[in-house]
Order: sequence, then structure tokens, then C-alpha cells
Amino acid sequence: EFAMNGDQIEGKWEQEKWKVKEKWGKLTGDDLTRIQGKRDQLAGRTQERYGLTKEQVEEEMKAWERDSKL
Repeated sequence: EFAMNGDQIEGKWEQEKWKVKEKWGKLTGDDLTRIQGKRDQLAGRTQERYGLTKEQVEEEMKAWERDSKL
């Protein structure tokens, strides 16, 4: 099952990465390929693309995880 907790997003990254793209549309397909399900890389790319602080990205990711039931 897809889960964003821990160091790596487990399981179905190839299927689930498009849900990430829907949420954070500024991430490119290349970004998603490079991330390969690694939560820290997802946070870093999101922070870079959106100009957010690490704390802001973490809050957004936690809210998204809750809302998406991931």
C-alpha cells in the first residue's frame, strides 16, 4: 500500500506518483522520475519548486497524507 511516512514512499510509486503531480503541479515528470518515491526528495523538490520553507512543505505533506488517506 502507498504510504508517505518513513524515509521512502512504499509500494506503488509508478501508479501513485501522478497523485503527487495532481497535488503539486509544478513538479515535472522528470522530478517525479528522480524522486523515485523518496519522501525527502519529494519534500526538497516541492520546497524548491514552490519557494516554501521545509516546515511549510512538511505541513502540506502531512495534510495531504491525511486527506488522501495515504
